[in-house]
Amino acid sequence: MEELNKHLYFLLNAPTDASQHMILLARGLAEWLVWLVPLGLIAGWLTGSRSTRGTLLSASVSGLAGLLVNQLIGLVWYHPRPSELGLGSSFLQHVQDSSFPSDHLTLIWAVAFSLLLHERPRLAGAVLALLGLPVAWARIYLGVHFPLDMLGAAGVAFFSAYLIFREERWIVEHLLRSVQPFYRRLFAPLIHAGWLRK
Repeated sequence: MEELNKHLYFLLNAPTDASQHMILLARGLAEWLVWLVPLGLIAGWLTGSRSTRGTLLSASVSGLAGLLVNQLIGLVWYHPRPSELGLGSSFLQHVQDSSFPSDHLTLIWAVAFSLLLHERPRLAGAVLALLGLPVAWARIYLGVHFPLDMLGAAGVAFFSAYLIFREERWIVEHLLRSVQPFYRRLFAPLIHAGWLRK
């Protein structure tokens, strides 16, 4: 399996003479596309109904649960990044922590899978899931991850989203009751002005 992982990595990793345009494109995808997730969740919360906020809260918890699972995996089984092993080309600096699974992709896909498990936001979930693919490519292309790190991210993301979805009524209701009053106090002037939903 490790040999297959390395073989696929070399197929996708950038050549040493990669064009600056490709490197810039990959860096944009690898580092900045993930920010659409929190920005989208915040925008949805500020403009959504109570039901929508519950769904977005479930997606947020799924993402955080996925990242927590990744940390636990990294503690139990450390997998070095390609740059640590001196493999391929590296065009993006990264802390030397375990490469498996990818945190960026876990967050994106955990939120996406959570939205896909709900009826109303499935289109948004599908779009977000598809946006994860260029992120996965970019992080391999730049030498930060192996392909199996992405497969691991998909597994963790689905597990986290499904687990939170199953326990959603208990988890989300409690969180919603705690977060809503805080949100209303914090943004009271904007809510009273009609700029944000109560």
